[in-house]
Amino acid sequence: MFWHLIAAIVAGVAGAGIGLLLRSLTRKRVPKWIIPVCAGAGMLAYTIHYEYTWFESTEARLPEGSVVVSSEEGEMLWRPWTMKFPMPLGYTVLDSANAQVEETSQGRVARFVLYRFKKEHLMSTVTSAPYMLLCSEKTMFRLNDAGQAKFDSMVKLEADEALYQHMCAGDR
Repeated sequence: MFWHLIAAIVAGVAGAGIGLLLRSLTRKRVPKWIIPVCAGAGMLAYTIHYEYTWFESTEARLPEGSVVVSSEEGEMLWRPWTMKFPMPLGYTVLDSANAQVEETSQGRVARFVLYRFKKEHLMSTVTSAPYMLLCSEKTMFRLNDAGQAKFDSMVKLEADEALYQHMCAGDR
């Protein structure tokens, strides 16, 4: 977050420099208030750029073997441009490098960890939890610390969902 503050300040200074340049090019015909307006516009432009590139930049830093299985975009009333261009709010990543898949008499069973990345103001939060997926049932549920199923967290998956396709339909 510290680096985002520095980047916003630098964008503000650059914007103020553009305002000063405009005043000097027009021989001071442009009013003085253009300088703080350009500084604010520079800071706002940096913030909007960061919010829209957050998903790509965090996805690029994921370790090898990570697969994005879902993402969500949304709009916010206090950011009116998101009504036209929804911004990324969060995504879920499968740690496929450490996933365990085994064939049983009831069909394929997969154990894996899902990481949930959520965008908050200038920071992102990460949560993780172990899951089990019964491919024949298309049912996923969370595991507790002892590795036992928490049946109250049961979720039915569709056959075309990325998580199901990656864990059950492939040659793992």
